[in-house]
Amino acid sequence: MGAMGDILLLIDNHRSHVLALREALLSTRDGRFHVKWVRTLSKGLEQLSKKGIRAIFLNLFLSDSKGIETFDRLLLAAPGVPTLILAGMNDENVARKALQHGAQDYLLEGHLDRYAFARAVRNMVERKTAEETLFLEKELAHVTLNSIGDAVLSTDILGNVTYLNAIAEKMTGWSREEALGRPLADVFEIIDGSTRESSRNPMELAIGQNRIVGLPANCILIRRDGVESTIEDSAAPIHDRLGLVTGGVIVFHDVSMASAMALEMSDLAQHDVLMSHLAQHDALTDLPNRTLLTDRLTQAISFAHRHGNQLAVLFLDLDGFKHINDSLGHAIGDKLLQSVATRLTACVRDSDTVSRYGGDEFVVLLSDVTHPADAAISARKILTALTRPHRVAEHDLAVTASIGLSTYPADGQDVETLIKNADTAMYEAKERGRNNYQFFKSDMNVLAAQRKSLEDSLGLALEREEFVLHYQPKVDLNTGAITSVEALVRWQHPDRGLVPPLQFVPIAEDCGLIVPIGQWVLREACRQARAWQDAGLQAIPVAVNVSCTEFRSKDFLKNVQAILRHTRLEPRYLELELTESVFMQHAESTSSTLEALKGMGVRLAVDDFGTGYSSLSYLRRFPIDVVKIDQSFVHKINSDTGDAIITNAVIHMGKSLKQRVIAEGVETVDQLTFLLAHGCDEGQGYYFNRPMVAQEFAKLLETDISATVWN
Repeated sequence: MGAMGDILLLIDNHRSHVLALREALLSTRDGRFHVKWVRTLSKGLEQLSKKGIRAIFLNLFLSDSKGIETFDRLLLAAPGVPTLILAGMNDENVARKALQHGAQDYLLEGHLDRYAFARAVRNMVERKTAEETLFLEKELAHVTLNSIGDAVLSTDILGNVTYLNAIAEKMTGWSREEALGRPLADVFEIIDGSTRESSRNPMELAIGQNRIVGLPANCILIRRDGVESTIEDSAAPIHDRLGLVTGGVIVFHDVSMASAMALEMSDLAQHDVLMSHLAQHDALTDLPNRTLLTDRLTQAISFAHRHGNQLAVLFLDLDGFKHINDSLGHAIGDKLLQSVATRLTACVRDSDTVSRYGGDEFVVLLSDVTHPADAAISARKILTALTRPHRVAEHDLAVTASIGLSTYPADGQDVETLIKNADTAMYEAKERGRNNYQFFKSDMNVLAAQRKSLEDSLGLALEREEFVLHYQPKVDLNTGAITSVEALVRWQHPDRGLVPPLQFVPIAEDCGLIVPIGQWVLREACRQARAWQDAGLQAIPVAVNVSCTEFRSKDFLKNVQAILRHTRLEPRYLELELTESVFMQHAESTSSTLEALKGMGVRLAVDDFGTGYSSLSYLRRFPIDVVKIDQSFVHKINSDTGDAIITNAVIHMGKSLKQRVIAEGVETVDQLTFLLAHGCDEGQGYYFNRPMVAQEFAKLLETDISATVWN
C-alpha cells in the first residue's frame, strides 16, 4: 500500500474539486497520502518527473490541453501510474474513450463529492495492489502452464529455495519449513540416469540466460531418503512487474504421473475465469460493474432493434447515504451498500442486470419490457423493498432512493444516451422530494443544464462572497416585542440575482457544499448579532438553521465553540433550529451532541414541527427549548381541514413540556387571533415583517414593532 508521503496528483482547474479530494483524504483517516494540485497539463508533467506519485486525477479539459489527447500525453509520461478521469456530464464519451486508452475509471460532474473521491482513492490503491499480486500469480501460472507439471519448486535469484508445493515436498523428501533458505542443490539433487553422474542444475541456466531450460534427458531425482524417480520437464525464470528476473521455478513430475497434467490445467483455467470475473464485477457488491453493464446493454439494444422490442434503464441513487456514511463510517456504509445490492437483485428477473455504477449509484437494465408501465412496476417494487430497515452491525438503517427511468427506443438509441437520460430523470426525482421515480422527458435536459450551471456557480459562491443573510424577527404575540431573529441565507448570483434557498440548498446537499455553507451562515449570523449588541441595540438571540449533514459532521461541536469564541457572542444568544429528522436518526449520538450544546448554553429548537415524525417521545427525551409549528398548519387553521386541531394540540403539548411554541408563516389577523386565543407564545411571518437585510433589521430594533402591529 502507500508509504508515508505518497502523492495524489490532481490536474484540474476547479478549486472545489481539490477541496473535496482533501476532505476525502481527511475522512479516510489514513494519513498515507497528500494532494498535489496543479491547474495545467504542463505543470502536471513537471510533477511526474518527481518521485512519489501514487495516483492521478485528471480533468481532460484544461487551459493548455483538451480532449483525449490530454490523457494520451499523460500516459506517455506516466505509463504505470493509475489515472482517474474527471469529466463533465456532456463529456462521458471522451471519458469512456480514455478508459479504452488505459484509464482506470472516471467520475462525472454532479457526482464529485468527498465520498466519491474517498471511494475512488481506496479503489485505485486496492486495485493497484491487487494487480501487482495478480501479476506475480499470473506470471507463475504461465510458467507452470508452459512447463506442464505438478511439482513446483522456486528459488530467489541467489539460488536459495523460496517455495515448494506439496507434491515437491513428497518427491524431494524435504518439508517446506526445512527447505526454505537452503541452496537448491541440497533440496533438488539430480543425476544423469545413464552415467550416474551429477547433472548441472538447470535453474542456473534459466536464471543466467533468462529463458526456459528443459531438464536433462533421463534425469533422476534422488529423494532425501535415497529413493530415486525419473522426472522430466523444465526450469524458467520468474519476473517482476518490470520484467526483471527475481528468481526461478522448476516444474517437474514423475513420468508415471501424467494424469496430474489435466488437474493442473483445470486449476489454471479456473484462475483465468477468476481474473475475468474480477475485471467485470464490483469488488464490494460483486454486481456487474460499468464495463459489464455496457456490454450487456449494448447486446440488449441490438436484440431489441432486431426484434422490435423495448427495454428500460433505471438509474438509482440512494437518498441521504452521505449522512450515514459520514456519521457511522465507511465500513457501515459499505455493508449497507451490500444490503441494497441484495435487495435490488431480488426485485428483478434473472434476465435483467443490476449494476453498481459507482458510489451509492446503481443502474438496473430491464432487458425486455412490453410497455414503459412495466418499468414503473419494477421501480415501485424497488422503492418498497429498500424502505424496509437494513440491519447493519446493530443499527437499523433507513434509506430511500430516487430513480430515473429511460426507455429504448423512445429515450435513446445507444448506451450513453440511455444512461445519461435516466440519470437526468433521477435528479428530477430528487427535486420532487426523493423516494420516488420519474420517467425521462425531453425538457428535463434543459432543467438539468440549468441545475448544472447553478452547481458550477455554487462551487465558487463562497470564495466570491456571494452569500448574504436576511433576518426575520420572531415576536411575542401578547406584547408585540421582538424576542429573537432568524438568519436566512440567500445567494446573490451575479447573473440570476437573488436566488432563494429552495433552489440551491438541495444542490448544495447533493454536491457536498452544505457543510461549508452552513458554517459560513453560523459564523456570519453570530458576528452580526454581536455587532448589533456592540452598537447598543437590544440583545436578542439569533436563530440559525442546521442541516442534518452539518449536524452529523465530526467537527460540528468544535466549530460551534470556535465561532462563538471568535465572534465573542455569548452562547445564550445563539439558537440552533433542527428538523425532526435530526432527532430521529442515531438517537444516542444525537442526545450526546444536544446535551453538549445545552451545556454550553446554546438554545435548541425543533423546526417545521408536524411535517416529519412528530413524536412526543423525542420532545420529552431531548433538551429542546422551542417548538416551531410548521407554516403549512398555520395557513389552514381557519379552514375545516383539521389543521386547527393539530395546531391547538401542538401548542398545549409544548406548554405542558415547558417549551416555548412559535407559529411560522403568520400572515393574517385571523391567524394571529386564533393563535392568541389558544395561548401560542410567539409568531413569525409576513404579518409582522418580511426577511430583511441587517441594516434594515437594526432600524427595526431601534423602533417599537408593537406600536405598528398591535395598535
